[in-house]
Amino acid sequence: MKALRNLIMTIAVIFVLFLLYRFIEPFHIFINSMAKALTSGNIEEVKGYIKSYGVWAPVISFLAMILQSLAAPIPAFLITFSNAAIFGWLWGAVLSWSSSMAGAAICFLLARGFGRVFVEKMNGNGAVKDMEKFFEKHGKYAILIARLLPFVSFDIVSYVAGITSMSFWSFFIATGIGQLPATIIYSIAGNFLVGGMKYFVIGLSLIFALSVLIYWSKKMYNEKQEALKDSE
Repeated sequence: MKALRNLIMTIAVIFVLFLLYRFIEPFHIFINSMAKALTSGNIEEVKGYIKSYGVWAPVISFLAMILQSLAAPIPAFLITFSNAAIFGWLWGAVLSWSSSMAGAAICFLLARGFGRVFVEKMNGNGAVKDMEKFFEKHGKYAILIARLLPFVSFDIVSYVAGITSMSFWSFFIATGIGQLPATIIYSIAGNFLVGGMKYFVIGLSLIFALSVLIYWSKKMYNEKQEALKDSE
């Protein structure tokens, strides 16, 4: 019952936001300006946009992370880097982690409520099928791996998880654990995004993410080989 109530509340909030966007001009302009900054692909532009709201910057950042969660092509790491540059790596990490958790939960609940057709419309039929195969092959590890890669949209994982048999809390806990190391690393990186250091730190972050991916891939391969030996 509690899960159903949360789902209904989430859908109701999304519906109200849709009405506001459709019929309230200032809100329409606000969302469009946010989307423009996030889709620019420019860290300085995203940082400047969030910072321009002054004391409301944390709230704007939180909302921006949720928006990027709903719109899968928008990369979350731009907001994570910006949060660290504005608020410092620690508080930036807390803000990025909590807001991305909220975004992931909303995507999961929307998918659970509206089903596969909705998920396919949001992400594309081909992408959904590919992710389903990834889930079938790696199960819960799919969430952990996807969150560690900065240029792979984690949002589609949240959507597809919602149309699987995975429980909300299993998804939520795996999401929290999986995104924490990457959030900390990218927040530390974002705190030093100045001049040429930017490209060095981004490269370092990528190396970290790929190293973790290789580790998990090797671990899963070894487990699969052991399972095959046991079945013989």
